[in-house]
Amino acid sequence: MGHKNTIFLALIATLIAKEAFAAQHVVGGSQGWDQSTDFKSWTSGQTFKVGDKLVFKYSSFHSVVELGNESAYKNCDISSPVQSLSTGNDVVKLDKPGTRYFTCGTLGHCSQGMKVKITIRKGNAPSPALSPATSPSLSPSLSPLLSSTSLSSPPSSSSPTNTNASSASQCFTSFMFIVALSVTIMVSLF
Repeated sequence: MGHKNTIFLALIATLIAKEAFAAQHVVGGSQGWDQSTDFKSWTSGQTFKVGDKLVFKYSSFHSVVELGNESAYKNCDISSPVQSLSTGNDVVKLDKPGTRYFTCGTLGHCSQGMKVKITIRKGNAPSPALSPATSPSLSPSLSPLLSSTSLSSPPSSSSPTNTNASSASQCFTSFMFIVALSVTIMVSLF
């Protein structure tokens, strides 16, 4: 019975770890989802991986429309959206590799450059290009256990802005990972 519990707890720890390593990218960085943001420059400093999340923060003058293909993206054709979001604080999970296209649904904003093309890579480990604002922090004592070098690098001007909510979420997720890992180790000892 103890062996089954150990396997179950290891599975739970793995699932928590997967979420802990997912990055949250605030689209547009400190400027957010706004017409004044240079989205090509912002994406050039980012690496998007399966499991990461895009966070769109914007005023009531904007919205987020996901487009189905590059042609719709290039032509700013929002007539057949994949999804439309309008809360002002929308989170989109990047659940598979490939390319996704987003634009603002407000008339004229797409043609003025308020659109972003996101290329998602396979893999769960955070990118070395990510700043502490987008990648989780682990204590140095866990690094050898996870065979990882460094999970963060110095922030750059194109890095997303850290928010209290995402910091608290990442802290809680990291804490839960540590607790689950500790329980798994203790159970396996008995």
